[in-house]
Amino acid sequence: MAVFEQDLKEAGFVAGRTIAIDYRWGNDQSDRLPGLAADLIRRQPAVIIGNILAVRAVMAATTTIPIVFVGSADPVRTGLVASLNQPGGNVTGAVFTSSDLAAKRLGLLHDLVPQSVAIAAMFHPDAPGADLYMEEVEKAGQTIGRQVLIVKVIDEREFHAAFATMAQQSAGGLLIGSSPYFLSRRRQLAALAARYALPSCAPLRSYAEAGVLMSYGSSQADAYRRAGIYAGRILKGATPANMPVELASKIDFVINMATAKALELNTPVNSAYAR
Repeated sequence: MAVFEQDLKEAGFVAGRTIAIDYRWGNDQSDRLPGLAADLIRRQPAVIIGNILAVRAVMAATTTIPIVFVGSADPVRTGLVASLNQPGGNVTGAVFTSSDLAAKRLGLLHDLVPQSVAIAAMFHPDAPGADLYMEEVEKAGQTIGRQVLIVKVIDEREFHAAFATMAQQSAGGLLIGSSPYFLSRRRQLAALAARYALPSCAPLRSYAEAGVLMSYGSSQADAYRRAGIYAGRILKGATPANMPVELASKIDFVINMATAKALELNTPVNSAYAR
């Protein structure tokens, strides 16, 4: 949010002075999103910004108020826009890609635990683009000749059973799928991975900062920076239909050295993070 507000400021819009920013939080309760969206729309804002799950609720309630989304799912395949270059309608956004980097994450775990029987991949079935991500991971496993154990988890009540399954199947590493829910539970996932001594890899640097061994993926901050730029343009009169979906191009590769030391791993870098 700090990055987002800074880019709005650079566009000439200062929160609390020249514009008002009204935040709404679903607190991981997706059933609250339609009500939150309806409340915002009643206020007739100039533009609404949100992650993909929240934006879906907004799109169902308005076809006129400009919307800017931020997320990791393919916006065309998930039906948010008609195309990346010509979104059409009242929606555009910024994407920090995730699924197309699945092979790289799996490869990092493969190099780290080459002798393990399998690598587990944990997904939230309701996450945007989950099916695409699972498909990419399975293809990547076939390409490098590694068994991939797909584990689907709906909520935190299933976390312990999921990790027990990974241990029973002799998984040597854990690939954490892209999911807003997993992101909000990243500290729990990091703690369980440590308890089961599972080297883990996730899509965003905030996971590694929370204790997951490593992350590799597009910068979420970069995506929100681009969303701030787009919001500024819309406030100056631009229309989403003619604004191509932005792709965050900055890649972060982060290793939590404390976690690596606890797992007694020799990592390929000797610094806190690499880009």
